[in-house]
Amino acid sequence: MNKYEHLFEPIKIGNTIVKNRIFMPPLSTNLGNKGYVTDQLVEHYKARAKGGVGLFVTEVVTIEPTYVYLPGDMSIYDDSFIEGWKKLVDGVHEYGAKILPQLFHPAYMAFPLPNTPQLIAPSNVGPYYAKSAPRPVTKEELKVIIKQFADAAYRVKLAGGDGVEVHAAHAHGLLGGFLSPLYNKRHDEYGGDINNRLRLTLEVIAAIREKCGPDFIIDVRISGDEYSDGGLNINDMTYVAKQLEKASVDMLHVSGGTTIKRGSSIPAPGTKQGSHCELAKHIKQFVKIPVATVGRINEPWIADELIADGYCDACMIGRANLCDPEFANKAYNGQEITIRPCIGCLRCLNGIMFGKPVACTMNPSFDLENEDNLQQAKIKKNILVIGGGVAGMEAAYVAKKKGHHVVLCEKQDQLGGQINLACVPIGKQDLTKVIQFMEYRLKDVDIRLNTLVTKEMLENEFKDYIVLACTGAKANTIKDFEVFKQTMSADDILAGRAFPGQKIVIIGGGSVGCELADYLAPVLNDRYIRNRDVTIIEMDKEIMMKETGPARSVLAMRLMDKGIHIEVNAKVTNITSDTITYEKDGVTHTITDANTLVFANGYHIDNSIEQMLQEAKVEYYLLGDQKHIGNIQTAIKDAYEITKNI
Repeated sequence: MNKYEHLFEPIKIGNTIVKNRIFMPPLSTNLGNKGYVTDQLVEHYKARAKGGVGLFVTEVVTIEPTYVYLPGDMSIYDDSFIEGWKKLVDGVHEYGAKILPQLFHPAYMAFPLPNTPQLIAPSNVGPYYAKSAPRPVTKEELKVIIKQFADAAYRVKLAGGDGVEVHAAHAHGLLGGFLSPLYNKRHDEYGGDINNRLRLTLEVIAAIREKCGPDFIIDVRISGDEYSDGGLNINDMTYVAKQLEKASVDMLHVSGGTTIKRGSSIPAPGTKQGSHCELAKHIKQFVKIPVATVGRINEPWIADELIADGYCDACMIGRANLCDPEFANKAYNGQEITIRPCIGCLRCLNGIMFGKPVACTMNPSFDLENEDNLQQAKIKKNILVIGGGVAGMEAAYVAKKKGHHVVLCEKQDQLGGQINLACVPIGKQDLTKVIQFMEYRLKDVDIRLNTLVTKEMLENEFKDYIVLACTGAKANTIKDFEVFKQTMSADDILAGRAFPGQKIVIIGGGSVGCELADYLAPVLNDRYIRNRDVTIIEMDKEIMMKETGPARSVLAMRLMDKGIHIEVNAKVTNITSDTITYEKDGVTHTITDANTLVFANGYHIDNSIEQMLQEAKVEYYLLGDQKHIGNIQTAIKDAYEITKNI
């Protein structure tokens, strides 16, 4: 019996019945081609419709040709796009799902392609990263844009679509910008008070309703609170929600934050699930139309709870459905342990701004033949996997699924490798699910823990095996600096092999060094006598230079709140048993009261593994960090791509 009775109860939106309350919100894929729907994009949505999603709100769909949001996004500004949209609509309808393209005008947040004219905006206010000020859009231009929204919605209807979502959230794009006092500084009938700032959105809704009729779903995405001084707040948006309902809107998609305040609209890993649910719950009290919530809802139990407890009528579940297309079906069938876990890392969107297609740390391929439906190998082989980290576990799973005989040897007493350490810092608990999920999939694999593979074993027991070496990387140290009274690596601390003192200096301000500092620092920066004093010394111009997502912003702010000393553009030049000397901006500084020096200055490959494989004269492949130093995503992707071809 399905235990998520609220999540799988049908819901009526306007005059349309949706089979369940698992909705998929807009999540850019960059799978379009010059605005057109591609076969690859159709298959992407079909896989998730087949997986049980009740309703899709697609990624951004632009309504006019001048301004591009992302190079691989979709458009519907003329009739030539209808054919592709019909393919997509029919594809998801085949599995009983409904679909609402998200209509959007990027305005001052358009992608700056060559020959793009000056960007338009409510006022001459652009985002902080803008290279030049946008110009205020004229009232005459707004009349054209309103018609473009209505015409775009009508094309969706002609393609068989169930409705549209109008994007007016996150102080983002034209409608979101007009609604927000952060960007709208006009003093005509489209600016000033909340009614005037809402006017454009209401006129767009009226035009769509007139063009498309009463049975066409109109959903509006709003920020229930922009979480910013001077921005929209819950009082504003409760009023806005009431006006939208009066204007014949069929559903509200309540988000929060803005796109430029990192971590506010798209929450960072380690933050609470249902990040905007309080906003949805508040607004839901004052309207009768369905209210959906969104934001880091990546497990079935939390979605069901949010609905059961009255926070919302439906849950927008994006990254979890991206990560596992069968999320809904597995939840319905009580197979939660088999759901590929979304860890909230947001690497799915890392390359989007650079034209790369959507990707996922935990799901290495969205191709038609992928991890979930791999074909059996024509010739079955014997395969030895050395190392039980994520690369090794992925390789063993893929090899077994292809029908090979697989033995996995891990020298430690548990699987997981570096993930066992990576899950220790604050906000990294979700990584334990990675080990749990990947280990579960290996239940039919011959796993040998506490087993160190030797040359003799390769030459005898595993003589005819193909070897996949996934032994990971080793933490760097600096030998000359080991003269200090107490030294250890970040890995030593996270593994519990070493315990630092009270005044700590960490060499390296990448993710590992910063996460360790956060882990070691006091929870409260209250000058308590037993608080640890932590200093990060980083040679680069800023900490965590390789990270760009909300997690970086949240961690950086937490480091500052905790009073951690961060020295960038700084280089350690000399170490004695009692002193640490570094140079910054041409000035030499010496720390005389530290009692622990920690190395967090990267990793290196242990070449002795490959040397042993060569001496044993076996066929072998290097995977994950044994091949090149990377992250969880690169380790899994690398293991998948190499192993699937064996």
